Amino acid sequence: MYTTFTPSHRGGCGSPLVCLHGFTGTWRAWELVLPMLEREHDVLALTLPGHAGGPPIQGDVSSELVADAVERALDAAGWDTAHIVGNSLGGYVALQLAARGRAESVVALAPAGGWAAGDTSYLKTADFFATLQEEMKRVAPHAESVVATDAGRRQATQLITTNYAHIPTELLVNHIVGIAACAWTRPLIEQAVRDVYPLDAAQISCPLRIVWGTGDRLLPWPWTAVRFREDWVPHAEWVELDGVGHCPQLDVPLETAQLITGFTAR
Repeated sequence: MYTTFTPSHRGGCGSPLVCLHGFTGTWRAWELVLPMLEREHDVLALTLPGHAGGPPIQGDVSSELVADAVERALDAAGWDTAHIVGNSLGGYVALQLAARGRAESVVALAPAGGWAAGDTSYLKTADFFATLQEEMKRVAPHAESVVATDAGRRQATQLITTNYAHIPTELLVNHIVGIAACAWTRPLIEQAVRDVYPLDAAQISCPLRIVWGTGDRLLPWPWTAVRFREDWVPHAEWVELDGVGHCPQLDVPLETAQLITGFTAR
């Protein structure tokens, strides 16, 4: 069960809501907020293509590949549009889908792609993910032992959350093994470095809320949000979470769920 990976989860009732996880993750990154979201929405949480349990990637890797796959999932669900929530890579993809007219609203948690023009620090982020996966491949066979101690749990979560004691052991094991099993890590990194996250922001017309933790160590606030704040979506509603890390849905699940459902209810 700890290392079972599936392409999606669907539950709840109400207006459609799609949840998109970050790079090297799976749909289970939303597990702690799903019960609250499903009280208000018909929730579809997807594992992105090339990730553990997600659909395989066929053909060339492009900047539109992930958004194309999510559009196909929307079509399969019978949804022309949906509220879309995304974290990191998933936040960027949520904005891509908004530009395509597929979003009723977007809540983006620390979306990727906001580096300022000329800022090459994204290359360090890309190198980090490549190194991280190699480390997780070594750790994965021992993941249960690693997260059995408080020090191990802190080490496993230090780059994604500031609060970690409440995160179930099983979910942490799944997180570690999922990173190790993300088969398309390197091709997706190479694509991101090559294309540097293009976005047709002028086509976005739906309501936007962007949420960023001031304790984010992976995409530090505010300098990894420059293009969003100054060029692409300065009109978005911006929410800062004091001391919260890169994955608010894991870090402060109750507050994050409230930020999502409070926005989609408008």
